[in-house]
Amino acid sequence: MAYLISKYLITAGLVVLVSELAKRSDRLGGLLAALPLVTVLTLIWLYVEQQPLSKIENHAWYTFWYVLPTLPMFLVFPFLLPRLGFWLALLACCAITALCFLALAWALRLWGVHLY
Repeated sequence: MAYLISKYLITAGLVVLVSELAKRSDRLGGLLAALPLVTVLTLIWLYVEQQPLSKIENHAWYTFWYVLPTLPMFLVFPFLLPRLGFWLALLACCAITALCFLALAWALRLWGVHLY
């Protein structure tokens, strides 16, 4: 139980750290947010918990493909924010991300990569 609580505290602490740094520096906050910190922590947790290497490999593999459709959001959100406001811009970006995911998943099936 203590191990699980430690995982929660370390992971949550990392998210809080990034958000606090982002308040002080847009660039530093953006850089830290762009780093795959959650993925690295997840890979560490899986390894420490002695998960099979195939599970760790698959996690890294699928993370790569799932990150790609999220990238357009970071270009569109700053454009939509002053026009739609925060919540509508965020909702629109979530919809765009979902559409990009479906398009990518469909395209990758042609090469034998199945995302769902």
